[in-house]
Amino acid sequence: MSTGSRGPLRLGTRKSLMATTQSQGVADTLSELTGHAVELVGVTTQGDVSKALLAQIGGTGVFVNALRDKVLSGEVDFAVHSLKDLPTSETPGIVLAATPARDDPRDALCGPSKLADLPRGARIGTGSPRRVAQLRALRPDLEIVPIRGNADTRLRKVGDGELDAVVLAHAGLKRIGRLDAVGEVFDPDQMLPAPGQGALALECRADRDDLRELLGTVDDAATRRAVTAERTVLAVLEAGCSAPVGTYAAEVDERLHLTATVAAYDGSRQVRLSASGHPDDAERLGRDLAARLLAQGADQLMGERE
Repeated sequence: MSTGSRGPLRLGTRKSLMATTQSQGVADTLSELTGHAVELVGVTTQGDVSKALLAQIGGTGVFVNALRDKVLSGEVDFAVHSLKDLPTSETPGIVLAATPARDDPRDALCGPSKLADLPRGARIGTGSPRRVAQLRALRPDLEIVPIRGNADTRLRKVGDGELDAVVLAHAGLKRIGRLDAVGEVFDPDQMLPAPGQGALALECRADRDDLRELLGTVDDAATRRAVTAERTVLAVLEAGCSAPVGTYAAEVDERLHLTATVAAYDGSRQVRLSASGHPDDAERLGRDLAARLLAQGADQLMGERE
């Protein structure tokens, strides 16, 4: 069936401000490039309803599964996710049709000062084990406070004085117009981002060849190669967002450079390695680097919690 015979394309999205903003951006770009109207359909996911930390409610997939169910049932034509929320395992009947050009993948410290200038024992909020481990490696004296909630909720805790700072993704802050809250942007040498951070994923049914072709108009090949390398590391390590794993890949001078770290949750130890290769070998690059991480004891570090 042609996509043009069905009226507007129905884009499934989470209902948060950040999700709807990034989904609307995709919808506008698709309409501009293809002439197809796109309408947003809000979907509530398990991750939106639960107040528990992600690691306690299943981690990877809690923001994704409800959207995928809507895609498979035909209630929506495709879904837009933050790529870092996607499980690395494939879902039967679902295909990753496009990864648009990536926004800034780095983490940002939101507060009145830089990390080095925070007082001893400062309270930093984050719900990410990856950020916890790397923050503790940088500043063992900090008090890390587990938090949930949307970006505005977390930022409000800083404004109210409940926390001295929070760590959030730079890309998300930019999408909702809150870069004013950023005190410092972490270079990947300081803090490696989550695999796929800053990138979006467009998923549709695998049997919709017409739709796969249409969505492919917004695919960015360099972004796809980079996130493939990053997510392959995660897949080989068999880790999810509840594990302290950071990765970052980027193309420089026609080479794909990949760095990954696995850190102890208390920040006391980490294994950090890098590799580079031809961009077309992104998956192999990720597999090889993950194997080297495991050979240096990464699996033991991932299993350690307080």
